[in-house]
Amino acid sequence: MSQPSIDRPRVGLFATCLMNVFRPNVGFAAAKLLEDAGCSVEVPASQTCCGQPGYNSGDFDAARDLAKQVIAAFEGYDYVVGPSGSCMATIRHDYPELLADDPDWAPRARALAQKSFELMSFLHDVRGMERTGASYKGKVTYHDSCSGLRSLGIKGQPRAMLAHVDGLHLKEMQDTEVCCGFGGTFCVKYPEISEKMVEDKVRNVIASGADTLLGGDLGCLMNIAGRLSRINAPVKVYHTAEVLAGMADGPAIGQGKQETR
Repeated sequence: MSQPSIDRPRVGLFATCLMNVFRPNVGFAAAKLLEDAGCSVEVPASQTCCGQPGYNSGDFDAARDLAKQVIAAFEGYDYVVGPSGSCMATIRHDYPELLADDPDWAPRARALAQKSFELMSFLHDVRGMERTGASYKGKVTYHDSCSGLRSLGIKGQPRAMLAHVDGLHLKEMQDTEVCCGFGGTFCVKYPEISEKMVEDKVRNVIASGADTLLGGDLGCLMNIAGRLSRINAPVKVYHTAEVLAGMADGPAIGQGKQETR
């Protein structure tokens, strides 16, 4: 494993599937924030899905194959950073378990896990970033995604950084730590339960009085944005990285075609 450079570490940006297909602006925002934090950013073209859908569905063979592809693509970097708690939790916690019995891949999985971070955690905890120089006029509430919160301990980091965004006022909603009902394949397997959960989440978003919802996982944000759109609620939804990077000037999630810079 290469040794990180204190001054300018090489960061491999993990481009999540949802970001790649539905919200590339999150990737551009993540890259900007990482560069502003003094990192050299690269996006390896050989990367693939982290394998979480297969892993959660019990297809461990497919998940192992994808894990090996990700490890091979990223192990040469000082750090691996992704704008998703669920994907990065898979790399940090599930890869070592998936490959524990493979003498060739187990140490490589552990090594990658140790240098893999969710974006907010990396910027705040590793690089010491709080101020990004961004501004955003509005009342914002925050949704804590299950994977980011429970698997990676992400809660205070995004709030600490948002506190320095000029014009932004954070209005915490009730039950901010409660699942929105997305849960990856959960929303497909149990649609009625999922719909009730997102209804509860949207009710709390609206009750907070915020005009914008932020979060760190696109699955959650797309789920909540979809429900907000169906009831014509005037609440915009952005990934936290977009606001912190000053790149929340385009259409919000679920509000039409997005400009890709």
